[in-house]
Amino acid sequence: MLQTLDDTFLRLATLDRDVLAIAWLSLRVSMSAVGIGLALGVPAGAFLAVAAFPGRGGVVGLLNAFMGLPPVIVGLVLYLLLSRSGPFGSFGLLFTPTAMVAAQAVLATPLIAALTRQVIADSEAHLGEQLRSLGLSAPRRALALIHDTRFSLVTTALAAFGRAISEIGAVLVVGGNIDGHTRTMTTAISLETQKGDLSLALALGLVLMGIVIAVNGAAALLRGYAVRAFG
Repeated sequence: MLQTLDDTFLRLATLDRDVLAIAWLSLRVSMSAVGIGLALGVPAGAFLAVAAFPGRGGVVGLLNAFMGLPPVIVGLVLYLLLSRSGPFGSFGLLFTPTAMVAAQAVLATPLIAALTRQVIADSEAHLGEQLRSLGLSAPRRALALIHDTRFSLVTTALAAFGRAISEIGAVLVVGGNIDGHTRTMTTAISLETQKGDLSLALALGLVLMGIVIAVNGAAALLRGYAVRAFG
């Protein structure tokens, strides 16, 4: 164990090429997925919070249910869609970083939309009457409330990033864990542990923990700043 720890900290201290490459791919995939999730989830969640239409309750319930989508099921569905016999097989996206971005985006978008809906609904309870008195339509009220809750929505984005970067099931299915191409921190930790290369697995685990702690710390600081600045 002591030798493993020595090798682990040596990899980190010398900025081991494998650790850096795997960590960078993980960050790139997760940030791209969260970007897509924000572009889709924030407007959808804000609209659900302010709009009234038949079946809205069912849509909200379905959205909340999608927050708990099993990652391996998402990976399996995307695998079938992207495989050679699937409808998108001709694009050759299976076992590529693009497929992993798609998998994480599918998981992140419902989470972002559901959290956004709740944040906007809470804000709308305080400001909605005032905005409606100005004659604003539902989309314009949603935009105004998105701006008003921007700090809380950044926290939502950080939460989605934390989930995306620690995900393993879906990216393993659609990415294939190919060395130097689709190997992320979570899939590499699993593989290297099975292979017995514990120093690489532990180094990646420490990097992953550091990123998650940093993200949560940033979220806490942002919440504190918002409370101090805006009450």
